Amino acid sequence: MMSVTIKDVAKAANVAPSTVSRVIANNPRISERTKVKVREAMDLLGYHPNFIARSLANQATQVIGLVTPGSSDVFFQNPFFPTVLRGLNEGAHEHQYALQLVTGKSEDDIYNGVVQMVQGGRVDGVVLLYSKVEDRIVEYLQERNFPFVMIGKPYKMADSITHVDNDNVTAGFDATEFLLGMGHERIAFVGGDKQLVVTMERLQGYKDALQKAGIPYRESYTVHESFLLEGGKDAICALMELPPDDRPTALLVTDDLMSLGVLNTLSELDMSVPEDISIISFNNVLFSEMSRPPLTSVDINIFQLGYEASKQLITCVEKKVEPFHRITVPHKIIKRFSTEYVKK
Repeated sequence: MMSVTIKDVAKAANVAPSTVSRVIANNPRISERTKVKVREAMDLLGYHPNFIARSLANQATQVIGLVTPGSSDVFFQNPFFPTVLRGLNEGAHEHQYALQLVTGKSEDDIYNGVVQMVQGGRVDGVVLLYSKVEDRIVEYLQERNFPFVMIGKPYKMADSITHVDNDNVTAGFDATEFLLGMGHERIAFVGGDKQLVVTMERLQGYKDALQKAGIPYRESYTVHESFLLEGGKDAICALMELPPDDRPTALLVTDDLMSLGVLNTLSELDMSVPEDISIISFNNVLFSEMSRPPLTSVDINIFQLGYEASKQLITCVEKKVEPFHRITVPHKIIKRFSTEYVKK
């Protein structure tokens, strides 16, 4: 059986072959009606564009590189990432782009993976799935003037790097105020890696809310661990070393997977949530409503973060010169059963 060509599709759709090529490239000058007609002809004939041949012709790969934070353990275990990947994939798929992932056991592995990807001409642009205080990958991409978008607020030059983010200072503030509104004053903050900008910003929001309420910030109530189950376990063990009358009555935990570790550890210590200690969490991933008890969590619209990031990058790649954008994705608190008014 002969393979179907662009000319066959053009004939079936009653358009010029150049029009079919433009539809495949998702050219904005082609009307929606023509795009539908050509795509129907492609489906009918079973035509699949040869993206490799196309990319050789126009020096584009139609591939977006995704760079994960630090260790691949966090990436593969934390449900934040599959959700953000779904959003990225949807945005990429709409423009016929594929995704290529760079992971590694160490930061050096990831850096080298990015260098190979960029210098090997394997991708048209890069999305960083995190924002760190010090990041040589950002410096490398900027030096090469290579298109990239960040999920999270850049630590430096936030007004010149396109990024998609929540307002994490306000989100940390809102979560803390939620607990203060339930009468809690001894509120601990369980954050992720101190190098991550998201951790710093939520911590700032937490401090701002305490200050507004006239409650002094206490260093002993701030614990930083990895965004993993073990991270939550280690955090609780540290807080439970405080004298009983000085222990927090509520926790702000910056990640749902950590919160699950916190819940498991509290259960082992025969402490009840929310009777003995209230928990508000972040991310609102699927298991936050399936945990026992279901977690009150700040929904940060993870899918939307990914979707907007791939859309911004593709615009950046295709328009070559694209002005800086900051896209702020809204958050909201989903109240469930892990928070309760403090017992006087």
